[in-house]
Amino acid sequence: MFSLQTIFGKGDQFFTLLEQSAQAGLDSAQAVTRLVSNRQTEVSLSEFTAARTREKELFERISLELVNTFVTALEREDIEALSNALYKIPKVNEKFAERYMLARKLLEGVDFAPRAELVEKAASAVVEIVPMLRKMKLEEAKTAVDRLKAIETEADRLILENYRDVYTGRYQPLTAFALKDLYELLEKAIDRCRDAGTVVYHIVLKNS
Repeated sequence: MFSLQTIFGKGDQFFTLLEQSAQAGLDSAQAVTRLVSNRQTEVSLSEFTAARTREKELFERISLELVNTFVTALEREDIEALSNALYKIPKVNEKFAERYMLARKLLEGVDFAPRAELVEKAASAVVEIVPMLRKMKLEEAKTAVDRLKAIETEADRLILENYRDVYTGRYQPLTAFALKDLYELLEKAIDRCRDAGTVVYHIVLKNS
C-alpha cells in the first residue's frame, strides 16, 4: 500500500491534516489554562472559537479528500475515526469556556488550574502521538498511550476530590451545580484526548 501511495503522491497528505487537527486541540487546551488562570481580566472566547473553526475546516477537508483520493496513506475507516476523535477535543474545550464565563461570578475561590493543566498535558500527548502514524513504531505509541492513561487516572482522582468538595454543602446550590458541570466537562476533554490516542495506537498496532 505504501509504495502505491508514494507513486500517487499522497504519502503525507492525511498525516499532515491529522497532525494539524491535533495541534488545534492543543491550542484550545492551552486557552483553557489561560482562561482559568486569568481572573483579573476578561478573557475572550475568540481563541476557542478559532480553534474549533480550524478543527472543523480540517475535519471537512479530510472528509473531502477521502472522497477525492484514490489511494490513502491509511485505511479510510481509520482516518475517519481519528479525524472524528480529534474534532471533539476543541469542541468540548469551547463548551467548558462558554459555561465557565457564564458562571464566573459564582466561582470565586475555586481553582481550576490543576484540572486545566491535565487537559493541556493530555492534548500535548495527542500532538506527540499522532505523528507516530508516519513511522508505525508500536513501542513508542504504547508509551504515549500509557502516558495518556496515567493522566486520565490522575484526572479521575481529582474529580472524586472535586465531588467530595461539592457534596459537603459548603456551596450554594447554583454554585454546586456549576462546579459539577465544569468539572465533568474538563474530565470529558481528557477522555476525548484518550480516545484519540487509543485510535492512533490501534492503527499503529494494525500496521506494525
